[in-house]
Amino acid sequence: MPLALLALAVGAFGIGTTEFVMMGLLPDVASDLHISIPSAGHLVSAYALGVVIGAPLLAAVTARMSRRTVLIALMVLFVVGNALSAFAPGNGSLLAARFLSGLPHGAFFGVGAVVATGMVPPERKARSVSLMFLGLTVANIAGVPAATLMGQHLGWRATFLGVSAIGLAAIACLALLIPHDHTHASSAGLRGEVAALRSLPVWLALGTTVAGFGALFAAYSYVTPMLTDAAGYTEASVTLLLALFGVGATAGNLLGGRLADHSLRGTLFGGLTSLAAVLALFPLLMRAEWSAAPAVMLLGAAAFVTGSPLQLMVMEKAQAAPSLASSANQAAFNLANAGGAWVGGAALAAGYGTTSPALAGAALAVLGLGVAGAAYTVDRRRVVPSVGRVVTSRLPEGSEALRP
Repeated sequence: MPLALLALAVGAFGIGTTEFVMMGLLPDVASDLHISIPSAGHLVSAYALGVVIGAPLLAAVTARMSRRTVLIALMVLFVVGNALSAFAPGNGSLLAARFLSGLPHGAFFGVGAVVATGMVPPERKARSVSLMFLGLTVANIAGVPAATLMGQHLGWRATFLGVSAIGLAAIACLALLIPHDHTHASSAGLRGEVAALRSLPVWLALGTTVAGFGALFAAYSYVTPMLTDAAGYTEASVTLLLALFGVGATAGNLLGGRLADHSLRGTLFGGLTSLAAVLALFPLLMRAEWSAAPAVMLLGAAAFVTGSPLQLMVMEKAQAAPSLASSANQAAFNLANAGGAWVGGAALAAGYGTTSPALAGAALAVLGLGVAGAAYTVDRRRVVPSVGRVVTSRLPEGSEALRP
């Protein structure tokens, strides 16, 4: 694999760290800015809103720019946003800085996935995407705990300065390691990128992402009360258990990349089926400490097996102009975060019990399987075998018909 993938992974590590570290810093931020914890929680939402808006917007605006230049510019914006967070004088300015920090998130992963797959042979595309995502999963194991610890001992502002330093390191790696010859601008331009996004298969792939990862966040958003109230762990043990989730996510991400290079759709269906099964068993596994810990690890593995296949599927459906669709998939991941948490919370509010969000997540995973199945059906109808040739119909603008 090209060494340039390391540069993408470093950027992903910084982004993953700043995305999730705010959860652990909320009490410190609330105390320092003299606001309530629920008000501080809006800082998490501001970042997510920045991701959802910035992913398609920045990918569209930069459609005709060199992708290498785009990646560096996005990481510069990331550094500026985190530096402004560190020096924000009040809650309003911190909200704006967190929104700014979230803007480059989706576009970086979207454009980065296009660059990563362009540097490797076709049989290694999924693995290249999984290696970029490796930075995101490792952030949950090392980056977030270290940044949280830094914030608790040196103040939350020091955390964002530390994340800015990671961003500067990523800029240096991108400038040194990303080659110019694999990062030319999309030949389709903005019109072609938008036309590719109008394709039904692209939207079905995005829908699979929302449902599939919504299943994860329906349960993961409420995993702490499951571990403490149902399994009997102390609150002090939760941090270590969440690190186990990161270990499982890292293993699942690498496994999914390897398997998807052999069978993209088979890996996707297998991953969603495994996720549904793990979530359905969660109420049983959360009854004891000895079974709850491996359950958390299995949840991370089953969910992130589908990460690379979902990203690659969206890119393949919009192969004539993949940057905007790939970035839109990152917005879909964050919509899954918000939507899944809402579904899990609704199950709790309805009084179905502490582990009910996991069952709600299992239902979302089954929904994801249904959407993926619909995408498969549409693909079969769009490519109809004929005698000695392949006939295609209603191909998206900018793509070429298949030839004998």
